[in-house]
Amino acid sequence: MRKILFTLVLSAATVAPAQQQTLPLWRGEAPDPQVQGPPKDITSPTDRLVAGKSLSHLTNIAAPTLAVFPPPTATNTGAAVVVLPGGGYRILAYDLEGTEVCTWLNSIGVTCLLAQYRVPYKDHFPQNAADLEDVQQAMRLTRAHAAEWHIDPNRIGVLGFSAGGHLAAVLSNHADFKPATQPKGAADPTIDASPNFTILIYPAYLTPEPALNTLAPGIDPTVKTPPTFLLMAENDPVHVENVFVYGRALKDLKVPTEIHVFSEGGHGYGLRPTELPVTHWSALVTTWLHTIHVLGGTSR
Repeated sequence: MRKILFTLVLSAATVAPAQQQTLPLWRGEAPDPQVQGPPKDITSPTDRLVAGKSLSHLTNIAAPTLAVFPPPTATNTGAAVVVLPGGGYRILAYDLEGTEVCTWLNSIGVTCLLAQYRVPYKDHFPQNAADLEDVQQAMRLTRAHAAEWHIDPNRIGVLGFSAGGHLAAVLSNHADFKPATQPKGAADPTIDASPNFTILIYPAYLTPEPALNTLAPGIDPTVKTPPTFLLMAENDPVHVENVFVYGRALKDLKVPTEIHVFSEGGHGYGLRPTELPVTHWSALVTTWLHTIHVLGGTSR
């Protein structure tokens, strides 16, 4: 069975998804620009490989965007996911944790909205709210275009990896955040920015080092936090306590939560399958999406 699953996931991850359009997150210049100039891919031949392949290191994102990757019309379920690649708020692993993930989401009938949020950041939320403002924009733009993109506005989730996982958790708990001054070029602030479900794959920064036994400032889950899926490897150098501590906080709040912890896998494997079971996490997420009625024709 594992060999069959390996083949299916591998084929999905190696076929480029069909991109429909790319929208700027902000009309005009993004507020409080921290970098100037065009995006840069700083991938180096000495960078580590994942499953034998290199990965993009996209940085210098001054003009954040949202790319729309729709599934085939015949298999479109109406569900959608805003995807947030990781990279320590310094770079975006835009293929490993972005376009390759869109290919898988499209294969299960889900529209993928791939966000390029601003990097590098000196600080992230709560010290700096620019990251949260970007993903609020991404979610509001998605809902504003739901009819055009054939999306059910009640089945829009967020999926984040590593630093993107931290940002997905922040959005899930602070979707109603309001800056002191409304930025110019913002989407309609009355549009709900809350995800209907949250998927965190090897999330970072949810618990502070060295204690690793409390939630980090700015995480702040509540009873309104959406159903959440958490996955990590026990030997992840970013620390598996991120999912243990956050998962326990969600449990105490009675937020529907599913947690998967594997003994091996490390960090930053994306959706590239290897012999390690953790790299086949997409099958677990697909089952979970059926469990919470995002897939299968029922809105939450």
